Amino acid sequence: MALEKDAVRLAKGKNLASVVTLMPDGQPQAQLTWIDTDGEHILVNTEPQRQRAKNIKRDDRMTVLIHSADDPWDWAEIRGRVIDTIGGQQARDHIDELSRKYVGTDYQSPIGPQGRVILVLEPTKVNTPSSLRRR
Repeated sequence: MALEKDAVRLAKGKNLASVVTLMPDGQPQAQLTWIDTDGEHILVNTEPQRQRAKNIKRDDRMTVLIHSADDPWDWAEIRGRVIDTIGGQQARDHIDELSRKYVGTDYQSPIGPQGRVILVLEPTKVNTPSSLRRR
């Protein structure tokens, strides 16, 4: 399924997202995070030892709710499955890009020995205010 233009716009902007994965007992876990897109997928940068990365290894389902920084009625919900995990220098460069977008500098926090990974979410369902009005 293609990302709607509103979802791409919000993911490319300086907007935070709630990223929801499933814990081992099935309980949802939500974390507020920086977000990105390649225009086709949602990209979530994390560390492999973090709970959400562990959750995705076990169950690849993820929901991302992007909130506009300027308008609470401007949002996008993207449900789908993580189809790829990208590590190495590409993930390291990506966290610097995200940090520059959100705070204006390269990523300053320490990075653990396992490095960073990008979780690539393929959408199976996209909801935005405009898509809901079309129904």
